[in-house]
Amino acid sequence: MGTTWNWTVEDPALRADKAIQEALERDGQPLSRSQIQKLMEEGQITVQQNGVLGPPVGGGLRGGLRGGTKLNPGDVVVVHIPAPKKIETEAQDIPLEVLFEDEHLIVVNKPAGLTVHPCTTQTEGTLVNALLFHIKDLKGIGGALRPGIVHRIDKDTSGAFVVAKSEEAHQKLVSVFAAHEIQRTYRCFCYGSSRAQTGTIETTLGRNPRDRKKMAPNVKNGKVAITHYRRLQTYGLPNAPPFASEYEVTLETGRTHQIRVHFTAEGFSILGDPTYGTPTEKQSKWVNLPAEIKALVSALPGQALHAQTLGFEHPITGEALLLEAPPPKAFLDLQRALERYLS
Repeated sequence: MGTTWNWTVEDPALRADKAIQEALERDGQPLSRSQIQKLMEEGQITVQQNGVLGPPVGGGLRGGLRGGTKLNPGDVVVVHIPAPKKIETEAQDIPLEVLFEDEHLIVVNKPAGLTVHPCTTQTEGTLVNALLFHIKDLKGIGGALRPGIVHRIDKDTSGAFVVAKSEEAHQKLVSVFAAHEIQRTYRCFCYGSSRAQTGTIETTLGRNPRDRKKMAPNVKNGKVAITHYRRLQTYGLPNAPPFASEYEVTLETGRTHQIRVHFTAEGFSILGDPTYGTPTEKQSKWVNLPAEIKALVSALPGQALHAQTLGFEHPITGEALLLEAPPPKAFLDLQRALERYLS
């Protein structure tokens, strides 16, 4: 069935896709630019000009409109949002490194490169597929696509991750994370170095208005994000500024890409970050890395960011849990090589 959304244009719009995206977001129905463009291609978005329904200037597929079409005041945009396709999540025999498990929850050491849960573009090869194989009665806890999932960790970040195995544990863990009653410590290696050895970064975080796949600090309608850091080591060549440094990071909030965005905004992005930290060959932060470090960074399965410890009160027994996830081999190989350049 799906839903239909109507919007009357009040101000001239240079691009239909951007204007529709912003209007939907204001109305509490956020869609990405790519989702909107796909709906346009499928003829699911049409426009009425002067009361007449049809392809506007610029045309479109099957009577729809193109992303670059200009909208004018008084135009009525009609968006049909199809019902989401049902996704059947199947169990898969994917190895898991278990740090803790009982009848109520499981904590695993997630490898970099493993997506947490399925979506319309990836229905297999995720952590949830592996969990369904490992835990036979996980389905139905907290939703079909994200059974047992109570928090997030980026696909290209490794480390400790907790999953609920019962509905009671799920509800209580969701409340614990919402109240920030959780201890999360990360380790990472970054380009360059911060000025201060310790510090706190506090901004709002939200979708980057120019790239909806990325997050950005201090954007309109962003949520508060607080990151605390402590520099552990710096690495460099004699008589030169550090080319890299190691940090311990604790989160007061848990926003999407929080550490990666905060560190990039402060000028010391994370080594190997494919979204925020990857430099060009002309950038000094990459040029300044020794050849062996460049090779190890290029070989990382994700960014050099690892969720090392996870501490919380067991939602059922009340036991204080503090679990540590060993870093992956690629992370340790990079660490050993960097230690030859301690400054």
